[in-house]
Amino acid sequence: MSKQVLVLSTSPRKGGNSDALADEFVRGAREAGHRVEKITLYDKTIGFCKGCLACQSTGRCVIHDDADTIAQAMGSADVLAFATPIYYYGMCGQMKTMLDRANPLFPSDYQFREVYLLASAAEEDGHTVDGAVTGLQGWLSCFEKARLAGTVFAGGVTSVGEIQGHDALRQAYELGRNL
Repeated sequence: MSKQVLVLSTSPRKGGNSDALADEFVRGAREAGHRVEKITLYDKTIGFCKGCLACQSTGRCVIHDDADTIAQAMGSADVLAFATPIYYYGMCGQMKTMLDRANPLFPSDYQFREVYLLASAAEEDGHTVDGAVTGLQGWLSCFEKARLAGTVFAGGVTSVGEIQGHDALRQAYELGRNL
């Protein structure tokens, strides 16, 4: 059965290492016959959540920028995948800001059930990604019907393109292919 897949590449660097993971996940999901949309945040205007909670009754954010549209796309996807570089042992600020701005989804009849994390970092230790996993799990704990279905981590990559040849690219492709 074909699924609607939304991949959010949250890196501030165009063509960065986590973006390469996103592209491989997209390639695998498309080859498996899924409908896939990839959104990059590096060229989007996304303001900080104001905490007004108006979205809880209206279903939309009072800030009319790209995050409002992206949150609506998130709610109608069957599968979400977040690609992020690891900064200071956590997700990048762009990803965290987008998660905060997805607050209108909390009371909604969101469709996503499977959520994936694709992460890259200069640090090689496998635990480097733990902070990002914890942060995403915290967001997911507010969405009872959804679960973290898989994580791919590419450690030891810093400069743009350094991920080429890394086994994590194959892992990201396989995750997408096996949705």
